[in-house]
Amino acid sequence: MAKTFGANKFQILTKIVIPANKSTFFNSLKVNIGLSLVGVISGEFLVSKAGLGYLIVYGGQVFQLDLVMASVIILAVVAAIMYQIVVILEKIFIKGRIR
Repeated sequence: MAKTFGANKFQILTKIVIPANKSTFFNSLKVNIGLSLVGVISGEFLVSKAGLGYLIVYGGQVFQLDLVMASVIILAVVAAIMYQIVVILEKIFIKGRIR
């Protein structure tokens, strides 16, 4: 319909496509925050000599459960903070959303 009224591709993108997909973008971002941390940690499991993934593996090898649990708790806190940041951004960019 926008094309019928003479809109170009950029106008269709900025006025129709992006506003219609904002909620999908934020929902995908919320899910992928946790998955990105899983990817980083699994990479550290394999090849790193530092980082939380390394601490988890090292703590498991030397039977230091406190080191493993501290690393997992840090990961959980970081994931929760990043998730809340996305929720705040979603509330800013999507106004009038009913919850």
